[in-house]
Amino acid sequence: MDDNIQVASELRPDFAAIAQVVRTSAQSHEGDCLTLLALLRLLESLHREISDSFFQDSLPTNRQALYALLRDIEAEGGWPYIHRMKLQGLLVNLPPEDPGEVSSEVVSMTAEPGVESEDYG
Repeated sequence: MDDNIQVASELRPDFAAIAQVVRTSAQSHEGDCLTLLALLRLLESLHREISDSFFQDSLPTNRQALYALLRDIEAEGGWPYIHRMKLQGLLVNLPPEDPGEVSSEVVSMTAEPGVESEDYG
């Protein structure tokens, strides 16, 4: 799986337990899109909660500690980030209603603001 999870798991046994519970839950709901989406939303919410409270409160207050944090971020895989799938990624598995033509409603939903939507087929 993810190298960052493996590294964290080797350092903290409680992280390994959390990762295993999440993996087991995801596997038990394989194929259930709405339940997996709810799990992803929960993980995002926890990420935000930890980041906005505990993590913010623990940020370094001196240069040496800041340097150590930045070195760890660089060495251990960067800043934690939760990727959000774009709507176009959801549409990959759907065949177009009419080959070569995508409905204008879908195009308008997937177009980025201020960008002309010419090539979505």
